Amino acid sequence: NMVMSFRVSDLQMLLGFVGRSKSGLKHELVTRALQLVQFDCSPEVFKKIKELYETRYAKKSSEVAQPQPQQHRSPEALSIHSSYDRGSTVARTSISTTNIDYPALYGKYLNGLGRLPPKVAKPEVRLVKLPFYTTLDELLKPTELVPQNNEKLQESPCIFALTPRQVELIRNSRELQPGVKSVQVVLRICYTDTSSPQEDQYPPNIAVKVNHSYCSVPGYYPSNKPGVEPKRPCRPINLTHLMYLSAATNRITVTWGNYGKSYSVGLYLVRQMTSAELLQRLKTIGIKHPELCKALVKEKLRLDPDSEIATTGVRVSLICPLVKMRLSVPCRAETCAHLQCFDAVFYLQMNEKKPTWMCPVCDKPAPYDQLIIDGLLSKILTECEDADEIEYLVDGSWCPIRAEKERSCSPQCPILVLGSSDVNGLLPTPNGNGENGKAAADVVDLTLDSSSSEEEEEEDEEEDDDDEGPQPKRRCSYEKGLVSAC
Repeated sequence: NMVMSFRVSDLQMLLGFVGRSKSGLKHELVTRALQLVQFDCSPEVFKKIKELYETRYAKKSSEVAQPQPQQHRSPEALSIHSSYDRGSTVARTSISTTNIDYPALYGKYLNGLGRLPPKVAKPEVRLVKLPFYTTLDELLKPTELVPQNNEKLQESPCIFALTPRQVELIRNSRELQPGVKSVQVVLRICYTDTSSPQEDQYPPNIAVKVNHSYCSVPGYYPSNKPGVEPKRPCRPINLTHLMYLSAATNRITVTWGNYGKSYSVGLYLVRQMTSAELLQRLKTIGIKHPELCKALVKEKLRLDPDSEIATTGVRVSLICPLVKMRLSVPCRAETCAHLQCFDAVFYLQMNEKKPTWMCPVCDKPAPYDQLIIDGLLSKILTECEDADEIEYLVDGSWCPIRAEKERSCSPQCPILVLGSSDVNGLLPTPNGNGENGKAAADVVDLTLDSSSSEEEEEEDEEEDDDDEGPQPKRRCSYEKGLVSAC
């Protein structure tokens, strides 16, 4: 607070005292002075800061003692001076603490505020954790975008600088693609709502300017349905390629539309992950033991005394519902009630392109931190390579389910040959007679229906039987064949 209240001449005197450069604009001098406080605050430096501060406000107090209008004294000076007068111990503690995070301190200067906002005990806005981003540092906590006037289009500036360690992390990180580092400075925007962690949400008419260049913001997805407005994917905005990777300060200006809703912005140093890295992490910590999966199957098929229908088995497909291919890494969310799995490889790749994190089986949320790899189904996939579906049984065991045509070993329309083997082993010949001039057996196709004329004759005979009493049974054609063969 002392350093931030210094004028240009005070900053130059302080930097000259420690042998640092005194040239540049005021915000550059402030940056150097704050870095000095954070990294090299020796007793001599602190003594000099205190001396300059007391000298400045001694003059200010003498000016106030003279009969001058009261408004010449800024509220900022009053607040800082009063906080310092309450005791030098408090000021010394706040400056000499080793865990001061300079980017978080200086990054607080948003919406043109001249000093750190007072600490008020109120809930803070929290953003949801993103699986593809690992947070390394919080450069600016979620801070509300405050409109400065009644205009619909507002601008909110933010000035901050990176520490040498953060610059080194960015420079030494690998490239995800040409020009895109894995360690990034990202801007996240959400609704100002403290009731629960918030998802990224852009305000209308958003534009982000970093130093002297505008940063690209994800566009809208086209809508194929008539009457449905296109949606914009709200993701963290990568600012790294437009920033000064040095001790120089960076100025970020967020332009946004003020239409009644309140938004908050935050700056983070993150490491962006790939779907392959998330898959490897899932294979390391997310495999569910086969015995636990077997117990879950038994629980699903356990007899319910209140149910009138007993479930003896449940079928599970070995085909992924996402890409219609055989599963390679079967997974599902622990919150899902079904045993059916989807392929983790394609699920992560899909969410890397367009994050939705919805289960393709039950269409319910399936976030990354709730995914598990089914150890039992993984084992089944290696043991059952000739089937695309299995059935879990009540005791937790399983059996493959193959297609009907594979299970059937006989032709669709079997033909029964009578008399050839039962009588004399005679084979039919083209002229209808068997060997030695004997008649061949009749061939009866049991799958064919009798002719309509035969059906009518049988119906007539049945009616006559009803009227005249029981008649001798009619001899079937295959019986005639047996007789003639004999």
